[in-house]
Amino acid sequence: MLAPLAASDYVLHVAVLSFIYLLPALGLNLVYGYAGLLSLATGAFFGIGAYASALLALRLGWPFWLALPAAGVVCAVVAVPMAVPALRLRSYSFVMVTLGFLVISESVAKNWIGLTRGDMGLIDIPRPRFAGAALTSVPQLYYLTLAAAVLAALAFRTIVRSAAGRALVALRDDETLAAAYGLDTWRFKLAAFVLGALLAGLGGSLYAHYTAVLDPLVFDVFHTLTLLTIVFGGGAGTLHGVLLGTVVFLFVPEALRVTPQWRMVLYGLLLVVFVFRLPGGLGPALARLGRRP
Repeated sequence: MLAPLAASDYVLHVAVLSFIYLLPALGLNLVYGYAGLLSLATGAFFGIGAYASALLALRLGWPFWLALPAAGVVCAVVAVPMAVPALRLRSYSFVMVTLGFLVISESVAKNWIGLTRGDMGLIDIPRPRFAGAALTSVPQLYYLTLAAAVLAALAFRTIVRSAAGRALVALRDDETLAAAYGLDTWRFKLAAFVLGALLAGLGGSLYAHYTAVLDPLVFDVFHTLTLLTIVFGGGAGTLHGVLLGTVVFLFVPEALRVTPQWRMVLYGLLLVVFVFRLPGGLGPALARLGRRP
């Protein structure tokens, strides 16, 4: 909470990005960690939410506080017609469909020049305003994104601890058994996918209004790989794991900038170590360590 008093703007910038990425990471965690669906479409919904919010603000003059929820709703609406047929596919086919959706989304952003300006991108996206004043400084945006991250984490916690959350866990562990007990597995998977898209869209809106510029690179596979790293490295199916993964896997690459030639090599080696030594993720490993006598 008091980080802006001691940290540099650069550290706060990385913290802001961590808070923003937490929202789509929670969405992916809900879809994969709880519903058992490996989706590569989260990055697409992140980009769609960013463009929806930016265009509503630039073309229609909507304030950030209306564009933000609208971006989430747009992503949820787009997710339904995509998920209805895709969720009836087997696991590998489902992954390929979500990857195709990511590629299509990037292509639309590049080629629908009349709407998105293509590779020229959108500029001068309005910053959020509070009490009549624009939030332009990094410390101000730090508190805004921190509040959004806290609210998203609390909402996620409420969902996964509810009866619906327990149903998703049952679905993930054994879909056939869950269906035998009368659980409508397809509807629960659809609900998880749509909620995941909504969270990703909210994160995309925050990203667009924080950076104030936007181009089709927001759909780049880098964002999807970052989200997968956060969820898998932090601990899929846990809240504390994703919270920890968001911090670790966004701050560590920045800390390694002290050795730019070896930065990605060292980061790659770190990921390899995580895979072999902590296959369940960092969060569960620390939890087991804390339970040791």
